[in-house]
Amino acid sequence: MPRKVEDIRLSDRPGLDALVRRMASAGGFSAKELADGVDLLTEMLKDPEMTIFLSFPADLVATGTRGVLLDLLETGRIGAVITTCGTLDHDLARSYRPYYHGAWELNDAKLHRQGLYRLGNLVIPQDHYGKVVEERMQALLERLWRTGVRKLSTRDLVWAIGEALGPKHGAGSLARAAFERRIPFFVPGITDGAVGSQLWLFWQSHKELAVDLFADEQHLSDLVFEAKRAGAILLGGGISKHHTIWWNQFRDGLDAALYLTTAVEWDGSLSGARTKEAVSWGKVKPGARHTTVPGDVTAIFPLMVGAALERLEPARGRGRRAARSP
Repeated sequence: MPRKVEDIRLSDRPGLDALVRRMASAGGFSAKELADGVDLLTEMLKDPEMTIFLSFPADLVATGTRGVLLDLLETGRIGAVITTCGTLDHDLARSYRPYYHGAWELNDAKLHRQGLYRLGNLVIPQDHYGKVVEERMQALLERLWRTGVRKLSTRDLVWAIGEALGPKHGAGSLARAAFERRIPFFVPGITDGAVGSQLWLFWQSHKELAVDLFADEQHLSDLVFEAKRAGAILLGGGISKHHTIWWNQFRDGLDAALYLTTAVEWDGSLSGARTKEAVSWGKVKPGARHTTVPGDVTAIFPLMVGAALERLEPARGRGRRAARSP
């Protein structure tokens, strides 16, 4: 007997988990896919033997979604992060200077004259970005050089950034959380961003300095092959997504994969490719639990993570809701 479509009712002001469960019963389009994604996310997070790879692009870190990523790292359930250089740029810059709300339709020529960058509907003063990254990275690299460091992996670089931030500036930082919890944090495209440019600039006068990408690959290899089960939370596409699924093909694929994207699959791009396509490449196991949720990560991922954590920690979830009640 087919399942009956049920209406989503909000009169009792449901919590996030209850709302998502009602979305599952609604049987309507993306709502059901989002609910399926929360089921899978919860299943992955509660599996103590699953090594979870979290991949995402840098733009998310320029937004408040950075806090959701931080929440995931602080649960202790994330085994590794794979991301882009811009993540370090924004994470470092926002640890010292604020970013601001903007609008999609702002005059970009005028913003340029005013010394402002536009990132979607955000606005970043130029001296809150490049200047901060340059000053902090050059100081950090100089300290590392004086202690005898001549070669480091991107994992070690991220931990060094996190350590240098300290408790005061690192309170909301992903790099700080990774350092404190020793979460491996990989940046395969390290030269494609402001932090990478500062590495290159420092190298101009310190030619013995080297970024050891092969050490990163060895660390990834160890994680992949030592995992009893491997899962991936893939936000957006690009090098972060591909590096995650590429490495997991060597263990015959991921055991679970959750993918969120706004990209379409009919242009043949990796960013638009659904998880089921990865099965043909051996990057996701044929018997794996996997799903693709279409939509903007900044809009749907906070809801999904909130619902999953509420499901995993119902007492805390009830406490938070009670605290907000009038």
